[in-house]
Amino acid sequence: MIAYIIRRLIYSVFILIGVNLLTFWLFFAVNTPDDMARMQLGAKRVTPEAIANWKADRGYDRPLLYNSAAEGGKSLTDTIYFSKSVEMFRLNFGFADDGRDIANEIGRRMWPSLALALPVFLIGMCLYITFALLMAFFRATYIDFWGVVLCVAMMSISTLFYTIGGQYLIADIWRLVPISGYAGAPDALKFLVLPVLVGVVGGIGSGARWYRTIFLEEVGKDYVRTARAKGLSESAVFFRHILRNALIPILTGAVVAIPLLFMGSLISESFFGIPGLGSYTIEAIQRQDFGIVRSMVFIGSALYILGLLLTDISYTIVDPRIRMD
Repeated sequence: MIAYIIRRLIYSVFILIGVNLLTFWLFFAVNTPDDMARMQLGAKRVTPEAIANWKADRGYDRPLLYNSAAEGGKSLTDTIYFSKSVEMFRLNFGFADDGRDIANEIGRRMWPSLALALPVFLIGMCLYITFALLMAFFRATYIDFWGVVLCVAMMSISTLFYTIGGQYLIADIWRLVPISGYAGAPDALKFLVLPVLVGVVGGIGSGARWYRTIFLEEVGKDYVRTARAKGLSESAVFFRHILRNALIPILTGAVVAIPLLFMGSLISESFFGIPGLGSYTIEAIQRQDFGIVRSMVFIGSALYILGLLLTDISYTIVDPRIRMD
């Protein structure tokens, strides 16, 4: 197990380097440092001198990947890529174009993102699994039929409809909660109720259908017929056998999603005015702030790789037959 984890961690370093290079190339393929300077300075203050000063102040006056004017190792280190991207492997994210420390901003905005994403994840998983078990238990009945119809209908509706509809009905008409905004504890609850509700409801269709498919796949296996032949009740078969054996595909989706909870929800945070990492990323893309964009892509990639590693480790806990060599 230890050797497997070490191998995966080594692979992860090369994957992060590749993602880092690809992000750098994609960003500067459509934006030059001059374009970034014009965006930040504004139309009224754009002069060649102002652009040159802006690039010099922020380290964008050097070559992108290779400095032919430098000698030795400085030809690679005295570049925008080395100064802006390689430092992230030391968890040094640098500063945004407005001068703010990116690491401090990430640490501050991580908690509102978790306050939104964690309840959506936990409540949603419990609700989706329960609904899927109900449909699978009463399979080939009207409960199963209308449950699938409801799931397909909810999947066909855009998340934006639930967001705008919830804001209009619950916040504007009924005035039960604020439409948008955020505050620290203990006032955060009233701002989070609506986005959590929208997030859970918006995922019922796809989540419940996916879990239903998993349970129905287990129903037709030999160990289920053997359990029934021994005289076990249908509820015992479902909760003691089917649910336990369905944990591996459930864990695949759950464990991978856990690290990504830190990244926040791009749409929900933007619509509900929550100052989390999702809205932080959207704002950075709109401002063409490469420092923030590369940092968020790097963190997201690292968390996703960590989620895959945790998934593999969790397999050995759920199924003792699986061994990591």
